[in-house]
Amino acid sequence: MLTFTDQTKHTISLEKIPKRIISIVPSQSELLWDLGLREELIGITKFCIHPNEMFRKVERVGGTKKLDIEKIRELKPDLIIGNKEENEREQIELLRKEFQVWMSDIFNFEDALEMMKCIGDLTGKQSEAEKITEEINRFLPSIKVIFPNKKTAYFIWKDPYMLAASDTYIDAVLNHIGLSNAASGLSRYPEITIEQLKKIKPEYCFLSSEPFPFKEKHAKELQEFLPETKVIIVDGEMFSWYGSRLLHLPAYLKKLGEEIR
Repeated sequence: MLTFTDQTKHTISLEKIPKRIISIVPSQSELLWDLGLREELIGITKFCIHPNEMFRKVERVGGTKKLDIEKIRELKPDLIIGNKEENEREQIELLRKEFQVWMSDIFNFEDALEMMKCIGDLTGKQSEAEKITEEINRFLPSIKVIFPNKKTAYFIWKDPYMLAASDTYIDAVLNHIGLSNAASGLSRYPEITIEQLKKIKPEYCFLSSEPFPFKEKHAKELQEFLPETKVIIVDGEMFSWYGSRLLHLPAYLKKLGEEIR
């Protein structure tokens, strides 16, 4: 019997290396695919859109917040991989009564790297996971403080406006690359008004492509309220996906830097 403790301190037991895996978090689904678990991955969510081949081929089990429990039962997984923030506690507790469920809990790059190593251990893909984490560890120093210390408001939602604040993975990414989070005095994902934004006076406003799909029309709308702020649409996956998508972060940040300048 193989025993593993996840990032929420919950212990699971596996009789053997799992051959039927369901992932209920997009960034971790992509990681499993990149680790070479193409046959073992039997279920993903409707938001697990990368890579496209996986999205087309693998059975879907609902959304991250609204899982299709009956579909999961039909698939008979020997391992389910989720995340404390992205999945609903009640559904995870229900699944744990019937299946082995391993959960991540990510607040920074260190947590993300630990998650990748653990999933490599869980799935018998230690060398593949090590290759990915070594590459990420190699470039992390090169992207540290690459942007000036500009006060940045990172938007995740509209109507009402919501920001990514302290105690979030997004906050850790912003801080690592040298940006000062305009919502650092707030917790998690606070709602914010235009009047509050005017008082904060962010130098940059990053409008994330997810979970709310901000577009240029939204940027123009916000720009009218904050004429002295640079409002930019950013790729939310680059700031919030903590799996193997991190490998694309340096190239994206170079592109973002050119756009800002």
